[in-house]
Amino acid sequence: MLKHGKFMAAMVVSAHLCLPAGAEDAGTVAATVNGTDITVGHMVMLRRSLPAQYQSLPDDVLFEGLLQQLIQDLVLLQSLNGEVPEPTKLSIENEIRKILAAKAVERAVDGAVTEEAIQAAYDETYADATPQTEYNASHILVETEDEAKALINQLNDGADFAELAVEHSTGPSGPGGGNLGWFGPGAMVPPFEEAVVALEVGAVSEPVKTQFGWHVVTLNETREKPAPTLEETRAQLIAGIEQQVAREAVQALIDAAEIARAEEGEIDPSILSDPDILAD
Repeated sequence: MLKHGKFMAAMVVSAHLCLPAGAEDAGTVAATVNGTDITVGHMVMLRRSLPAQYQSLPDDVLFEGLLQQLIQDLVLLQSLNGEVPEPTKLSIENEIRKILAAKAVERAVDGAVTEEAIQAAYDETYADATPQTEYNASHILVETEDEAKALINQLNDGADFAELAVEHSTGPSGPGGGNLGWFGPGAMVPPFEEAVVALEVGAVSEPVKTQFGWHVVTLNETREKPAPTLEETRAQLIAGIEQQVAREAVQALIDAAEIARAEEGEIDPSILSDPDILAD
């Protein structure tokens, strides 16, 4: 014989499948537990909270599990008979405030992101941007200065840089001939970057010391990278606009609110770590 909860879930699934398409809405009752309804809306919100790996599962696969979870949660809640421990009550209050605060922020930024705003943000950020020089360099990393000097002598005698890198470099780029790809200012540690910037294309540096060891560096190529286009920075610009609008909205609400705070020193901060401050 089926347990009551499983029986209810099975009955609801059956009824659900018999309903005409589109007849349900968020208020449709999927189950009733001791007089308290579980609606399709509850199920939808639980589905949205699932980990990413479950989001792609078909709805008909998830339906039974979601409903059974909500039934289980509800009967456990009812078993408390309204007696909610104080720590739990405070956690619920915090969670409700956080969710509603996020909704308030969402409303505050609604409509703030327009094409005009995006263009203005782009112009403000990149109006004075100039092309940035990028470098393509290779290096051979060894442990001592003498090793680096010996490699430079071999290069001066016509040895192939990439072959020497494969044979001698202790860096992760060694198997690839020492090539580091393209990079811009600030991507490398200062002594290495300074050596690269000082080189002519095709030239080989003197030994360069960094915290990683000794480097022999050659500059393969340079290029000018133009300022990013609006489309390339659209997501970043939108995020910036939303953050700015949200900050201004929050500050305006704080400025308009009547806020009374405890005097400095009135509350000992160590109370936050007191294990007995909240009793279950």
